[in-house]
Amino acid sequence: MTPYGLRTEQRHEPLGMGESRPRLSWRLESERRGAAQSAYRITAAEREADLDDPARLVWDSGRCEGGDGIGVPWNGQPLRSATRYHWRVEVWDETGAPAGQAQTWFETGLTHREDWAAVWVGRDPLAEPPVDPPGADSGPFGLPPLYLRRAFRLPHRPVRARLYATARGVYEPRLNGARVGDLELAPGWTEYHHRLQYQAYDVTDHLREGSNVLAAIVADGWWRGHVGFDGGRPARHYGDEPAFLAQLVIDYPDGSRQVVATDADWRERPGAIRSADLLMGQYVDAREHVAGWDAPGGGDGFRPVAVLDSDPGPLVAEPDDPIRVTRDVAPADIRQKAPGRFVVDFGQNLVGRVRLAVRGAEAGRRIVLRHAEMLADGELYVDNLRRAAATDVYVAGGGDSEVFEPRFTFHGFRYVEIANHPGVLSTSDVTARVLHNDTPWTGHFECSDAMVNQLHSNITWGQRGNFLAVPTDCPQRDERLGWLADAQIFAPTASRNADVSAFFARWMKDVLEGQDAGGAFRDVAPLISMYREAAPAWGDAGVIIPWHLWRAYGDRRVLERCFDAMLAWVRHIRRHNPDLLWRHRTGNSYGDWLQVDVTTPRDVLSTAYFARSTELAARAAEVLGRSTEVGELRALHDAIRAAFIGAYVREDGTVEGGTQTAYLLALGFGLVPDELVPAAVGHLAADIEKRDHRLTTGFVGVALLCPVLADHGRADLAYALLHQDRYPSWGYSIRHGATTIWERWDGWTEHAGFQSPAMNSFNHYSLGSVGDWLYGRVAGIDQTPGSVAYRELLLRPLPGGRLTWARAEQHTVRGRVACGWSLADGRITVTVTVPPGSTALLEIPTTDPDSVREGGAPVAGRPGVLGVEASAAGVTLRLASGQYTVSADFTFQET
Repeated sequence: MTPYGLRTEQRHEPLGMGESRPRLSWRLESERRGAAQSAYRITAAEREADLDDPARLVWDSGRCEGGDGIGVPWNGQPLRSATRYHWRVEVWDETGAPAGQAQTWFETGLTHREDWAAVWVGRDPLAEPPVDPPGADSGPFGLPPLYLRRAFRLPHRPVRARLYATARGVYEPRLNGARVGDLELAPGWTEYHHRLQYQAYDVTDHLREGSNVLAAIVADGWWRGHVGFDGGRPARHYGDEPAFLAQLVIDYPDGSRQVVATDADWRERPGAIRSADLLMGQYVDAREHVAGWDAPGGGDGFRPVAVLDSDPGPLVAEPDDPIRVTRDVAPADIRQKAPGRFVVDFGQNLVGRVRLAVRGAEAGRRIVLRHAEMLADGELYVDNLRRAAATDVYVAGGGDSEVFEPRFTFHGFRYVEIANHPGVLSTSDVTARVLHNDTPWTGHFECSDAMVNQLHSNITWGQRGNFLAVPTDCPQRDERLGWLADAQIFAPTASRNADVSAFFARWMKDVLEGQDAGGAFRDVAPLISMYREAAPAWGDAGVIIPWHLWRAYGDRRVLERCFDAMLAWVRHIRRHNPDLLWRHRTGNSYGDWLQVDVTTPRDVLSTAYFARSTELAARAAEVLGRSTEVGELRALHDAIRAAFIGAYVREDGTVEGGTQTAYLLALGFGLVPDELVPAAVGHLAADIEKRDHRLTTGFVGVALLCPVLADHGRADLAYALLHQDRYPSWGYSIRHGATTIWERWDGWTEHAGFQSPAMNSFNHYSLGSVGDWLYGRVAGIDQTPGSVAYRELLLRPLPGGRLTWARAEQHTVRGRVACGWSLADGRITVTVTVPPGSTALLEIPTTDPDSVREGGAPVAGRPGVLGVEASAAGVTLRLASGQYTVSADFTFQET
């Protein structure tokens, strides 16, 4: 048994961590059945070599019995700023024998205010704005970004050097003519009034004895650029001017230290980037590039900076995985439309930017790149971008070979029009570069149906494109807001595909900071453009996401930090709705957003979510030992349930409104009396059947659609909806070329063409929330209701529809979980992997217990099989950790 995947505060080898008591975690793997951790020991030291010297350890936990390797809090010496710590974990197996060990490191950042000597610098607001040189081509979106530099000397090479940097805007650091690191659009977007993240870089190898130059480019970014529903000019949500703050800490072999920080000695000037905006695009005039501006010997034309602020402000170390370029995509097709004008199809709707090679262009040639998700009559369809220009411009410098790649913008696109390009454009000249927060990808799903596989691909690409700084609603138009309902609906699917624990934990701070004094959450976080109280299902994300992070990752800390806000939200609703039907203070009350051909009563939806949030808050209170609140919340939930049933559920099992979503909410949230559940399921099924197996659900209902049907004996209908390719359905968009999830079922239809451009994104993850069901029931990976962090697996493969096989895997916080099934010759074969320390209930769909075999032999007495139970639902095996292959006669049919 071996520990692997060691993490500190949910990250692999974080540089510049800010937690004073970070949590240490590891996964386990073993080929032996029944393997489990019985004890662990953590040792830590400031030098890797000292891990073997007991006298120099900063923490020795000693042998700790039990434990599961999830979130063990630091209990060693207090952590020092700007210090690397190496830690090792040793584990003992279930017999008490030593099993294995692994080690890793983390490094703290500048954790105290007094550690910072840097001040904020930028363009002097009282100085005359920079004037474009004669012949320069000006950008259309405001003042040029800052080009900043500071020359300094080193007496000799350092043994260690760290750069700590951030910006009011977005920045790219540089040292001695080279880019530092691979982070994009740093420092990301947070609730800047409360928290501004800084990044840490190891720059030891960038420095040299003698002359050096620390430099940076700073653009508007989210600080003062176009964000949300802006008009025709930057909104300046947070401030009027971009600024930079940095501190380079240099350590020498003799123990001395040198600090180079932003101060009045820095210099600035405009550069080749004439303007840069996240929504509008980037404008570069290569004729204005100053060679060596960021290296020793450069600096012509630079003028003194202004010190804009001597207080660093609410700085925090970046707590999650940053934005990076994660892959390159080559063109699938290039069509020449006219001399010098080409339309490039990358074959995949994505989010990022384009890198373009330019050869033989005369100085001053203006090459324009426009981006779009769709084509209309062979040309870019850009109406749905609204005010977002999504246009990059490159004015050639006249070199033999030039490369244009914008750094301070991003676009949602599949197609790019390149106009005024010199000569022929080849596939090697243009590349799409994919940008998103680099959350570790942990899941995989596939099955025998190509359309379902495409659906899963569309879901994953929607997640990549919209998990950029915050969980956004769309990447292409003038919006890109962190809508709460979209995030809570998709969070279960997101956590199947990737480790989003740190990403969501960080974003939840924005959600909490937007909560008002009365307990109301807001519709979006960070809080811009939309300042009213949150709507039902939107504000409830403040309860649902922390609970999901606890269930999926065992993140107790996020539950602790969010609980009082969760409680305040529930009390806010109750205070304004004493009859416990949520009809007052419902914000914009979006209802089941973008439902099709029906209207779900808003008070049915809102009261169902009131009950759901209260139930989850009660469970959270129980986990946290908040006994007083447990009683209060349980009693409140019982009362809300009774009020819902009394107001909306009739004696024949019909639910007010009669829509699919009304039944799904009532059934999925346990708001139907037990004796009426079969009748309510029948009404739901009848609605789907009368529509010839088509859905009507919007954002809220769709997440419950297939799970509720499958859990109530109608997997046949769930599969019919999954395989449906007529409008409205997932398959309809796929049949018409979709490579991401569309915002609306009718984003484009054969009978009406494009929907209104006022709101029509072709990359929006909400309707992709079915991905959780693909993992959880189609492939069969789930956990029992009382399990946390996949401690007790519930493996329930669900053959159905036209599938002949399906499989999935997830690297959970405990280790790798896998489940797959196939049908052949009247038998079902299921293969599963249970990580060390977990157990599993494996449900085999068969009515013939005697036909069940494990590894070709009867299951009784097989190693790792802890029990067998037959029921009307099939045969259930209780399994210890390990890998198993189970087969049986497939005689079971769910009804």
